[in-house]
Amino acid sequence: MKKELYKKIEIPEGTEAEIEGALLRIKGSEGENSRRFILGPLKMTKEGNKISIGIKNATKREKKMMNTIAAHIRNMIKGVQKKFEYELKAVFSHFPITIEVKGREVLIKNFLGEKNPRKTVIPKNVEIDINGNLIKIKSIDRELAGQAAARLETATRIRARDRRIFQDGIFMTKKAGKEI
Repeated sequence: MKKELYKKIEIPEGTEAEIEGALLRIKGSEGENSRRFILGPLKMTKEGNKISIGIKNATKREKKMMNTIAAHIRNMIKGVQKKFEYELKAVFSHFPITIEVKGREVLIKNFLGEKNPRKTVIPKNVEIDINGNLIKIKSIDRELAGQAAARLETATRIRARDRRIFQDGIFMTKKAGKEI
């Protein structure tokens, strides 16, 4: 059954939003975030201090798209107000792991006593802070921060060994400010 559905997202004070077709730019105290959405039949407009997404005759699929886009916009607004922060911890039992940042590349040295360092690339617009075994990742974009944390975790994935015995690696302890 088709019916008229619109979702409104309020823009808080101190945050600006700009819509150009499917491109949304949000500016806040922490910086600027922009994203191009695939709207399909949906319409995105700015009305005062609210962003409206919707369509006259919405199907279930369009309702799902609308809710997903609204969640992305809320994350963008939160990000420009306060950066998303992920915390990771380097855990080892025998060989001490050392982590180095060279530009946008992170080197994980002496993992399980390996001679060659494991490498991963951190996306642009992501800050990484290493303090001993603790790693903090900050970004305005929630998806980029999560991707950087996931890349560090997968760089230390152990293959061809018993996971119950070899429990070394880099693991997330806080995900976007929430304890895991």
